[in-house]
Amino acid sequence: MAVANGLYLHYLDWGTEGRPPILFLHGALQQSHSWDFISLSICGDYHTLVLDARGHGDSQWASDGDYSLDAHQSDLDGFVEALGLENFILVGHSMGGRNAYVYTSRHPEKVKSLVIVDSGPEMGTRGESRIRQFRELPDNLDSYQEFASRIQEYTGRSREQVLGALKYSIRENPDGKWTWKYDKLLRVPGYRPPSWDAEKLWECVSGISCPTLIVRGSESDIFSSEVMERMLRLIPRSSAAIVPGAGHLVAGDNPAGFLSALRSFLQE
Repeated sequence: MAVANGLYLHYLDWGTEGRPPILFLHGALQQSHSWDFISLSICGDYHTLVLDARGHGDSQWASDGDYSLDAHQSDLDGFVEALGLENFILVGHSMGGRNAYVYTSRHPEKVKSLVIVDSGPEMGTRGESRIRQFRELPDNLDSYQEFASRIQEYTGRSREQVLGALKYSIRENPDGKWTWKYDKLLRVPGYRPPSWDAEKLWECVSGISCPTLIVRGSESDIFSSEVMERMLRLIPRSSAAIVPGAGHLVAGDNPAGFLSALRSFLQE
């Protein structure tokens, strides 16, 4: 646990301190264990750290309800300072991808290289609507298995995959029902954490100078090929990877495909 920006932020440290540091940021409504397969696969070569964002996983909820992009940036500033991170690799998916590229544009001296996973300044409307509908479904269910069925329907993954990942994302209430672990404010119908407008986010993208890998799931309805191509044009030292058979949840949909793309980039 680290104290940053006045909050207790939980993180996973996979050991091998002294190796090149790499920090993973998860997407909205996920948590640090979303990166477990990837972390386990690379932790022998990198000092692997995975942060739970505020209000997610085992990190503290924001008492003032602030889940804005500015708040996440302040958290990252404090977390990096608390751990004394320098010259590190930064990997972020979706919300975490946005937080990663904005942080990198603000602190070019800190980030050695950047991996942006299915995230850009503009989102696909169809995918955004699909996620919003899922987020607003009732979140107090009678059983663990009922949650698993819902996630299986949403992701199309096998029962085994869903059951393995779900245990870190939900908790049992005193009344015996099950609910998500993250702050309920994030599930309020119509709620959307304050962000920056697309123009300002594009300015951040254009300010990135470190080696950057932009990853897109081939079936993603959130991150379009057009947005990816524009990002590639704006970031001088960038390259792209399309992970086959993956939707927006790239590393979960095709872990081996994502890992292959990540390793190839890190070994360059």
